[in-house]
Amino acid sequence: MFGSKKTGPGAPSKERARLGQTVGARLEADPNVRAALVGGAQAYCYPDFLDAAQCNTLIAIIDSNRRPSTLLSDRPEQDDYGFRTSDSCDMDRYAPNVAAIDTAIADLLGIPPERGETIQGQRYAPGQQFRAHHDFFHENQKYWAEMQRCGGQRTWTAMVYLNDVEEGGATWFPEAGLRVAPRRGLLLAWNNMSADGRPNPLTLHEGMPVVKGVKYIITKWFREGAWLLS
Repeated sequence: MFGSKKTGPGAPSKERARLGQTVGARLEADPNVRAALVGGAQAYCYPDFLDAAQCNTLIAIIDSNRRPSTLLSDRPEQDDYGFRTSDSCDMDRYAPNVAAIDTAIADLLGIPPERGETIQGQRYAPGQQFRAHHDFFHENQKYWAEMQRCGGQRTWTAMVYLNDVEEGGATWFPEAGLRVAPRRGLLLAWNNMSADGRPNPLTLHEGMPVVKGVKYIITKWFREGAWLLS
């Protein structure tokens, strides 16, 4: 059962709590999905969510459009010690090869598509990493006011690994006790909120350094409200 005695920063939210319950129930009812965490955080795995052709298409898009990854933070000094060293690109959500995948992720979780941010592709060469961080927004930082105007807090994250990695590159949740190795087509989804709708510190995670090979992933974040405005 999902829940934790630890409470995260910020106030409880009935809508975020509802999303945790409804999305969790939907994933647990899907025979292709298995729970990856039991206890203080919700996380689920879906092997072979994308096939080889879809993964190869997304890899080509990333290679053609990548740029150095950036951080949303009030602490610019983080860049000075290699906090996030990958390359990234924003996918065109309306491109046919991307739109079908974007829709499939939203349908899997049962979250309205307009709450989903644009899919981001990421490429990690040997030695590159993303140090331990939370996907939820820290409400005491300056960027929070702007985030409130474009959908509010991030709730669920869906990540898909696009290739096997020879060595390294795992996604590690040190507080929750979960480590996931890259496997082509594997989708990993987790709820960034606690049971009462507060940001959950147990979702701290990192993209561990790649040792051999190159890692490609896509990440889609969902908001508590509409991110895509009509």
